[in-house]
Amino acid sequence: MRLFLALMPPPSLRGRLGALADAAQARCGGRRMPDESLHLTLAFLGEVDDKRAAALVDWVSRLAVPAGEWRLNAWGRFQRPGIVWVGGQAPDPALVALHCRLWDELENQGLQGRPSRYVPHVTLLRRAERLETEGLPVPALTWRYNRFELIQSITDARGSRYVSLAHSPER
Repeated sequence: MRLFLALMPPPSLRGRLGALADAAQARCGGRRMPDESLHLTLAFLGEVDDKRAAALVDWVSRLAVPAGEWRLNAWGRFQRPGIVWVGGQAPDPALVALHCRLWDELENQGLQGRPSRYVPHVTLLRRAERLETEGLPVPALTWRYNRFELIQSITDARGSRYVSLAHSPER
């Protein structure tokens, strides 16, 4: 199964991110991410067998993370896959530290795949026709978080959907 670790926005923030996705799609075209799919990836794990997935569920359920606050105040884009996203103007030290901590522990469990660079962001559009974010409303959102989730990405005839398999204890 295909897994990743993520922060999932609370419903009120998800709605505000959805409004930004609407504005971005009107300007850039492309495929808008459904509101229920909006998230911040902390670690993409890829294909994992059932035994490893069960161990990850147990690990995530026991691993408390520090509460934090992330300011989303900038638009961004990844040229090659045509992704438009929102995130911070500068890398958030707490999120980068959480990403590194999670990967340190994942590597101790034998998992590989730590990216060489981590850019905290929320993908709003895929396959954007134009990567012109100038003139879009400046994001001014605060995301308070106190747990992360283990998410399974399921792809079927209806497209992709995410299912939460476990979450860390809340702080």
